Amino acid sequence: MAGETLSRRLEGRVSPAAALVVAILAVSTSAILIRWSSAPPTVAAFYRVLFTVGLLAPLAASRYGETLRSLGRGDALAAGATGVALAVHFAAWFQSVEWTSVAASVTLVQAQPLFVALGAAALLDERLTLPKVGGIVLAVAGAGVMSVGEFLAGTAVGPHPLAGNGLALLGAVMMAVYVLAGRSLRARVALVPYVTVVYAVCAAVLGGIVVAQGDPLGGYAAHEWLLFLGMAVGPGIFGHTVINWALEHVESSVVSVSLLGEPVGSTVLALLLLAEVPGRWTVTGGAVVLGGIYLTASARESDP
Repeated sequence: MAGETLSRRLEGRVSPAAALVVAILAVSTSAILIRWSSAPPTVAAFYRVLFTVGLLAPLAASRYGETLRSLGRGDALAAGATGVALAVHFAAWFQSVEWTSVAASVTLVQAQPLFVALGAAALLDERLTLPKVGGIVLAVAGAGVMSVGEFLAGTAVGPHPLAGNGLALLGAVMMAVYVLAGRSLRARVALVPYVTVVYAVCAAVLGGIVVAQGDPLGGYAAHEWLLFLGMAVGPGIFGHTVINWALEHVESSVVSVSLLGEPVGSTVLALLLLAEVPGRWTVTGGAVVLGGIYLTASARESDP
């Protein structure tokens, strides 16, 4: 109970809009950290989630032990299924980053607002107003311009761009499942217990995939472990965990479309840190994405 009281006090002092800005900035670093790592993509995904669980476990045990023990079977199973979806998302997307450009991968994986919007309307009774639909469509269209335009122009990069783009889309579908489930469960389950269960199941699934693939779990250089930790602290704690907090206060369609800012942030970081120069389609699409995010957020604020 003390943990829940602390959570309520913190939540009363944090703006959901500011939290989403922090989350977008944090997740924008993910693709860069993946590219810097030479470990197999699934191994990097596994340690990112495992280290995130390790960072949250002391807080979960000390302040939310009673909540975890009293978690209903249905909610626990739903959180576990959400963890499986998140594991598939990570496994697909981490490999995608290795096979296609940063801009294409992070853009296509954020195509999930279409799936989220349809699922939220069907399952969560969230209204799809015309301005909101327009904003989502505009943002997704901009995301398409960023990647498809470059591919058609013959400027797409990566060893397997088509396969990488396909894996990014699979990651988008799984992220939509993750967002929708989080929106539903976070109405009943406190943040820390929820993400602890989800991340723990996700780590277990990813660990199984690593073992099945025969990839080594150890023997990596010191800088690799620092990259794994960076993925956990940045995109993990300040990214996905903050997103899960925001899902209690902001509609899932707004949260998902706001994350379309990730391709823009990641593209800028790829330019500065990886020397991946964005083409004209990437720049144009990025501007359209930002316009869609603004339109969707404005539509939510004007809803009665």
